[in-house]
Amino acid sequence: MDDRVDTPSHAAELPVVSAVVRAGFAAVIALIYPPTCVACGQATGTPHTLCAACWAGMRLIERPFCERLGTPFAVDLGVPLLSPAALAEQPVFERARAVARYDDAARALVHRLKYGDRLDLAEALGRMMARAGAELTRDADVIAPVPLHRWRLWRRRFNQAMALARVVSRASGVACDPFLLARVKRTRPQVGLTRTQRGQNLQGAFRVPDDAKPRLAGRRVLLIDDVLTTGATANAAARALLRGGAKVVDVLAFARVVGDG
Repeated sequence: MDDRVDTPSHAAELPVVSAVVRAGFAAVIALIYPPTCVACGQATGTPHTLCAACWAGMRLIERPFCERLGTPFAVDLGVPLLSPAALAEQPVFERARAVARYDDAARALVHRLKYGDRLDLAEALGRMMARAGAELTRDADVIAPVPLHRWRLWRRRFNQAMALARVVSRASGVACDPFLLARVKRTRPQVGLTRTQRGQNLQGAFRVPDDAKPRLAGRRVLLIDDVLTTGATANAAARALLRGGAKVVDVLAFARVVGDG
């Protein structure tokens, strides 16, 4: 009678076999549904990426840029600098970073994610954000998406900032807590409002729930949004987080509006 039982070596083989099966399944799927560019649909070598042509159309934001606002400078002076805008009106948040300028290419991607139910875009955009915001994720204790008001969330069915935050969290290893911040005021859309009107529109819009304050106290928060325009939303959300007990708030977006100057 053979009384042998599985040894640890047999058990160790199971994850290897499982990995081989998964890899084979992924290869079959790739043959049936080859990866395509998330923007234009042309064939690409890897899934959830941009093709060379679409990538070339993106105006990436790289150094030199303002250390506070993340807005690009035309000339590299070789030392970290603050822009006149950051000096004239310091933001509530500590630092902001974005992948690209909010022009035609970036705008098209954001609109497809936000209004076209293209949740698959969150993977590609979120990975780019994780790379662009690496210095922020290294310092962050927790990631929080800019929340939507419950009625807007009901109409849109998902929060694009939350979708991006999950990807950034997975790529960086920093935990994401979607309940650190709540949007308690139903504001009108920011599109078409001036800088002053945006700030007034967002007064009292965000609050840290009481049950979230122990999780927030003394922590460095990385706030995630899809677009930075005037910074009014980021400032209002950062102000609420700081009042709720956060130590510092940084901001990471996929795109940001950059003035011609």
